[in-house]
Amino acid sequence: MVDASQIKEHAEVIGADGTHVGTVDHVEGDRIKLTKNDSPQTQDGQGAKHHYISLALVADVEDGKVRLSANGAEAVQLEESE
Repeated sequence: MVDASQIKEHAEVIGADGTHVGTVDHVEGDRIKLTKNDSPQTQDGQGAKHHYISLALVADVEDGKVRLSANGAEAVQLEESE
């Protein structure tokens, strides 16, 4: 597992395929909380929500980017919402 202290606020989170997954808001326990900016509005028109990615999915942190072990599409399916 990657050292969570290497993950900085506003770092880009990308899938193993290089696809943009989100932007780090901060690390919360064993999860990365993503900013609301990358979340679409809900079907009822309410505002976007924070989503979380498990630290277990982080493959590497390099050049200020958090690279996941899952492809972008897979990672989005594994996200948890608040």
